[in-house]
Amino acid sequence: MRHKSHATMSVSSRIVLLLLLGLAAVNGNYFGTNAKKDDQCFCKLKGSIDDCSCNVDTVDYFNNMKIYPRLQSLLIKDYFRFYKVNLKQECPFWADDSKCAIRYCHVQHCDEEDIPAGLKGEISRHNHFNESPADKYNADAQATNCEQNARDHNLELSFINTTISSENYKEFQRWQQHDDAQDNFCVKESSPGEYVDLLLNPEKYTGYKGPSAHRIWRSIYMENCFRPENSPHNFIQSSKMNRMCLEKRVFYRAISGLHASINIHLCAKYLLSAKDSLDVVSGGQWGPNLEELQRRFSPEMTGGEGPNWLKNLYFIYLIELRALAKAAPYLEREEYYTGNDEIDKDTRLAVNDFLNIVKSFPDHFNESVMFNGGAEAQLLKEEFRQHFRNISRIMDCVGCDKCKLWGKLQIQGLGTALKILFSGKFEKWESTLMTFNKKQFYLERSEIVALINAFGRLSESIFELDKFRHMMR
Repeated sequence: MRHKSHATMSVSSRIVLLLLLGLAAVNGNYFGTNAKKDDQCFCKLKGSIDDCSCNVDTVDYFNNMKIYPRLQSLLIKDYFRFYKVNLKQECPFWADDSKCAIRYCHVQHCDEEDIPAGLKGEISRHNHFNESPADKYNADAQATNCEQNARDHNLELSFINTTISSENYKEFQRWQQHDDAQDNFCVKESSPGEYVDLLLNPEKYTGYKGPSAHRIWRSIYMENCFRPENSPHNFIQSSKMNRMCLEKRVFYRAISGLHASINIHLCAKYLLSAKDSLDVVSGGQWGPNLEELQRRFSPEMTGGEGPNWLKNLYFIYLIELRALAKAAPYLEREEYYTGNDEIDKDTRLAVNDFLNIVKSFPDHFNESVMFNGGAEAQLLKEEFRQHFRNISRIMDCVGCDKCKLWGKLQIQGLGTALKILFSGKFEKWESTLMTFNKKQFYLERSEIVALINAFGRLSESIFELDKFRHMMR
């Protein structure tokens, strides 16, 4: 899932990118915006973020000073570090001829004893029952809850049969699954898969490249992104972006921003020679690779588009930040249950602290301006959703298991953010206790884990980008 090129960077190209990314600390100014030199050289990543109301430097400061430190402590909590994923799902689009033989592509699955007890009996949705968390998440209890609900009836009015037959109950479940599918931007996996400890399988450069990796991004961009006419490249040239409506620009910028974020992760944890790295993991040595970052984002090497891709990183960051703020009332009620009362309480406190910071951001992405205009807008919204569902399927075609793990997680995280923003069911929080109301909403545990971890990846990309700026000085 990477662009491949081994062209040597010229001295002038390095200087250009240094000027584009550099934020010199002048006269104590963190962003250096008072310096005439910076006004001239940093314009590509300065000022407003397209289709949003806030500035790049505002996001930099907010993320690096407030969001990133909190996420680093939150993502090591057991609830967020264990992610259930099916890495054996077959590619639905082409023959799977791309298995990565490099050992760094391997994913280390969890042993049964490593998984927190509260996650083993995971329920499929959050019904907010009144029983204790220990009872609620007990696997045996889950199997009987629905059967018991169907048998309950008013004994004083026993001449009225208030039971629900198993056939009707199954029909209700099918209705609910159909309603759920209309909201979801990702295709649900055919089997639950296995738990993976994300801390033991960090996202980094594995060496997976070549035709297989290129085919993934080419399929995403050329076949599933909305495109203006006569756009022959994977990417859409910035000069042609205004030919598309807002909704189509949002779709492309979100995918482009995710791509940029993944590329920054790979540059920050690049497979290096032993003499260049202090970090040794699983026999390999990883560390920041400034030349690789320049190759992927330099204006000279990208036809002048690299800075626009970096801006798209900020754009998707604002999309997911807005989704977190919108779902905050729901997320604040979540139990984050793993079976350890002390750890779970600490997790809830950490989540609420994080969400309070998220809600404090003054210029969130405004999703309310999208998909307005009657039947035509609704058709566009459905096309938008189907395009993204196709991209979630493409993740099963990634030949490197570690790349597939992080690709699926980040796509599910973005898909969950889109579900929150556009399903129409997160406008305000209401209890969904024991109801089949079509308007009820919920997030699966895997969606919550993916949402927070995906935002964590974007947050780390912005943080790492600042570290690269310092390296270039």
